[in-house]
Amino acid sequence: MKARFIGAGLFGIVGVAILLSLGFWQLKRLEWKLDLIAQVEARIHNEPVAVPPDANSARDRYLPVTVNGRYTGEAVDVLSSDREAGPGMRVIAVLETPEGRRLLVDRGFIPEARRAALPMLAEGVTVTGNLDWPTDSDSYTPAPDLGRNLYFARDPRPIAEALDAEPLLIVARSDSAAASPLMTLPISGAAFRNDHLEYAITWFLLAGVWAMMTIALLWRIRRTSL
Repeated sequence: MKARFIGAGLFGIVGVAILLSLGFWQLKRLEWKLDLIAQVEARIHNEPVAVPPDANSARDRYLPVTVNGRYTGEAVDVLSSDREAGPGMRVIAVLETPEGRRLLVDRGFIPEARRAALPMLAEGVTVTGNLDWPTDSDSYTPAPDLGRNLYFARDPRPIAEALDAEPLLIVARSDSAAASPLMTLPISGAAFRNDHLEYAITWFLLAGVWAMMTIALLWRIRRTSL
């Protein structure tokens, strides 16, 4: 009976310790996420500059940029949705600069029913936005439907290869060629998912429940041994 009591106590202590450690880990993740959001918010609103010729994700992610050129009419759609508008597409189009650079621009969201009406050719365009290299895809992301120019993630590498453009993405903050129902979706710190506090609270509550169950079990073992 004594061994059972000690074993149950050790099991309870280990369980509570694991759950508490998960809660504290989530608090560290919360601190990291808040710092990341603050960094992004501080950078995305800086004065825009020209797109660097050697832009890379490590140095230039979220860099504010401005570019002039023309939309060539070449574009792909990335399956998306909007809470109010429903299913639709994020339109990623090729913008060609006077110097001949071919850049990818995430022009924003358009409802599926209105996609065919969106003009794709435009001259004298000015786009201001932020550079990004989204990592939307994972092992479960379907392969693109090349026949429909439909993609399921905004990974710029395969899109750039298909459209013969540079493998970077300008997420438009303003697009002089944009018109309703196309909605620009600029990068914002508010877009970063931050559920770490809720997760931490959940782990701490579970730790409390585990502790109470352990105490109840120890009480029952002690009671039956008397």
